[in-house]
Amino acid sequence: MSRRLRVVARLHAYPPCHNAGAEWMTHSMLRALVVRGHDVRVHLFRSSRIHGRYELDGVQVWSAHVASRTPGALAAGADVVLSHLEGVPYVKEAAARAGIPAVAICHNTHDQSFEEASGADLAVYNSQWMREYAEKWYASEVHGRAHPAPVRSLVVRPPVHAADYAVEPGDAVTLINLNENKGGHQFWELARRLPEQPFLGVRGSYGEQIVERADNVTVLPHVPGSSMRERVYARTRVLLALSEYESWGRVAAEAAACGIPTIAHPTPGLTECLGEAGVFVDRDDLDGIEAALRRLLKPRAWATASRRARARSRQLDPADELDAWCEAVEGVAR
Repeated sequence: MSRRLRVVARLHAYPPCHNAGAEWMTHSMLRALVVRGHDVRVHLFRSSRIHGRYELDGVQVWSAHVASRTPGALAAGADVVLSHLEGVPYVKEAAARAGIPAVAICHNTHDQSFEEASGADLAVYNSQWMREYAEKWYASEVHGRAHPAPVRSLVVRPPVHAADYAVEPGDAVTLINLNENKGGHQFWELARRLPEQPFLGVRGSYGEQIVERADNVTVLPHVPGSSMRERVYARTRVLLALSEYESWGRVAAEAAACGIPTIAHPTPGLTECLGEAGVFVDRDDLDGIEAALRRLLKPRAWATASRRARARSRQLDPADELDAWCEAVEGVAR
């Protein structure tokens, strides 16, 4: 690093109030810049339960009540501005006005994400399959016109530091976020099919939650990321990741750090995330999921799957990709 940078992010929400995978990925990346010695600031544009200013792992966060309210104010004194999801167009405007680089973090393969990241100085994709998808997207005409690709891109898989999550697994079959996309209906049907097996459902931070009643099911309220180890993974034997769409699947990587096997629907993201450690069954094949679950709950099969999960966690160590991310931000700032 040649000099200390001021990196300013404009985001709709942030931990510990909002704890979805996109927010924790972005926080992990911003935390890496703090460790590198940079001044990192987050300005929120939606209300949260924390008013004023707070700090998380060295990242300074301004709530919507006190955050910058114009593109000029956001970029004042900044060397780089960044955002993700619906915040990208605003920071591109701020960057253009200030003559500084804009960074877009892409969490999905929706057309809107690529349209908004078009022409950014740096785009970050959360998986290799997404990067390949994006390259084809930018090389084609979408909605009758071409979109310039970002000037530079790299892959940063959602960083999971194993030491932040590693814990002795429990005995429950767990689904994190009980909405339809994540497999809420399948979760409750499996609980009915295995009435003697404990199940654990965790309410998510978005989407309509499917909550029913069953004697063998415990439902937790939304759990902050900092509490996932003790409140969720310490109670989990097998994780379900039955998302219809999942560009990566951070919770599967978190579970792997604990040696918790995952039964997953084979989305491109989950297959890349879990590799050979995943147990893949189509989300609509409830008989197949039930059979895989009964097999995994047997001690010998679980022990084998647990070793594979821990091995995959070691392969997903984020150190090199976070170094590359910091170097990329420093590069565009120069």
